[in-house]
Amino acid sequence: MTTLRERTRPGRGTATAGPRPRRSRHTGARAARPWLLLAPALLVMGGLLLYPLVQVVVISLQDFGLRQLVSGRTSWVGFDNYVELLGDGDLWRTVLPNTVVFAVVAVALTVVVGTLVALLLARLRPFTRGVVTTAIMLAWAVPAVTGTYVWVFLFTPGDGLAVQVLDALGLADAATTNPFASRFSFYTVAALNVVHHGFPFVALTVLAGLLTVPQEVTEAAIVDGAGAWRRFWSVTFPMLRPVFAVVTVLSTIWDFKVFTQIYLMPGGDGVNRDVLNLGTWSYVESFAQNRYGLGAAIAVVLTALLLIITVGYLRLLFREEEL
Repeated sequence: MTTLRERTRPGRGTATAGPRPRRSRHTGARAARPWLLLAPALLVMGGLLLYPLVQVVVISLQDFGLRQLVSGRTSWVGFDNYVELLGDGDLWRTVLPNTVVFAVVAVALTVVVGTLVALLLARLRPFTRGVVTTAIMLAWAVPAVTGTYVWVFLFTPGDGLAVQVLDALGLADAATTNPFASRFSFYTVAALNVVHHGFPFVALTVLAGLLTVPQEVTEAAIVDGAGAWRRFWSVTFPMLRPVFAVVTVLSTIWDFKVFTQIYLMPGGDGVNRDVLNLGTWSYVESFAQNRYGLGAAIAVVLTALLLIITVGYLRLLFREEEL
């Protein structure tokens, strides 16, 4: 019969049991302390963001019109609004292509222009950089409403400055050209407006990242014979990948749900249905047609589309970092 010492002796097939680590009494409190400090802000954000989102989803499941708004009575229809929305040919022929194509083009141009401006600012002396930065900040400080009316004024049919310049270059006839009539020209003007308003954010954010890149790395690449293009893609871009992820995701969210720049342009308020996007279509159905349930369903689809695109982009980005 083996003794207790023999049963626990190493080499007999049984590992020696060491002393179990004692968990500190204050470990749980220390782990919960950050959440307690964040709790007030999280509650406020939850109330401001989650509650309206839940209400929009609830309204999208109802036949909610002006009568229901006045009487306060609820008429549940389930997913009928979504069935009507997905069965509408205008969604697939006009609204969704306008939204997606415009967002892709606007985001690409905004990031490219903002990055080029940031590279220019990084080469300037501090005083000159401050002057140029202040100048481009004016474009960001101008409200979207004011900026949109400026671009509408520039492209006013007949006597708009941009129309007159195009006429002088032989690219358009000022007497007959209406930039807001066709789908392509309408969104060309809208893209110029959105890019002009959004590139300062990208430029300043990328500039902040460029100033953190070690000079030794750049100088080593120059010594190795790498040109400016190769240095950017092989040195700068990999180091600033998180910065480009932030500006791309935020620009995507802003440009997919763009409303002001479209609605305030001639025809963008629903008069010209060929230029509707998801944001303006939701507004028109809700407040012009008094179909709040259908308008809420369009808003839910837009939000879901944004979530899918954002999550997909972030997953792709993190997967490339792991490789």
